[in-house]
Amino acid sequence: MSELYEDSHRELQDRFDTRRLADRMDEALVHDVIHDSEKEFIENRDMFFLASVDARGHASCSYKGGDPGFVRVVDEHTIAFPNYDGNGMYQSMGNVLSAGQVGILFIDFENRRRMRFNGVASIDLDDPLKAEFPEAQFVVRVRAREIFTNCPRYIHKLQLVERSRFVPKSGSVTPVPGWKTGEWVADALPENDPARDPKREVL
Repeated sequence: MSELYEDSHRELQDRFDTRRLADRMDEALVHDVIHDSEKEFIENRDMFFLASVDARGHASCSYKGGDPGFVRVVDEHTIAFPNYDGNGMYQSMGNVLSAGQVGILFIDFENRRRMRFNGVASIDLDDPLKAEFPEAQFVVRVRAREIFTNCPRYIHKLQLVERSRFVPKSGSVTPVPGWKTGEWVADALPENDPARDPKREVL
C-alpha cells in the first residue's frame, strides 16, 4: 500500500468502521504512474483546482483554467502546466516555491468523473515547454505521489457554455480584465502590465 494514511485518518476510519474499505481503496486505486486513459483524461481538461500549503502549514486552494491541453503529461509520473498572468499575489505559486506539496483535482462535469493527483511541484522560469504556452510566465511541473479516481456520486452534471476569452492564444491579443483599470489599483500595476496599454480591449 501507499503511505496515504496517517493516525488522524485512521482515527476517523475506525470511528466509522471504514478502515477495511480505505485499505481496499488504497490497494486497488492509488498509484503513481499515469496510465494511458488517465493521460487522455488529464489532457482533455480545461480546468482544475489546485491545493497548496505554505511553510507555516496554511492551506490555499485556487482555480486554474485554460484551453484543453494546457495541462501536459510529460512522462509517466509528471504533468506540467503554465502559469498565466493573475492578480499578482502568487499565493499558490509562492507555496510551490516554499513547500512544493500540492493536490490537484481534475473534474469532468459533463460526464461526472474526477481524478486526484497529489505530488511535489516545482517551478522552472526557463522550462523548455514555456515556448509552447502563449503568454506563460513560467511552467509548473508536478511529479505524482498519488493518483486515484474518486466516486462521482456528488458531482453535479454541468455543461460548458463558453470558455474564458482571457485564456492566451497564439495570434490573438488577450483582453485586459476590467478590475485592472480601476483607480484603486492603477498605480500599483507592474510597469509592463497590458492594462497600461490604452489600446487593449477591456472586458
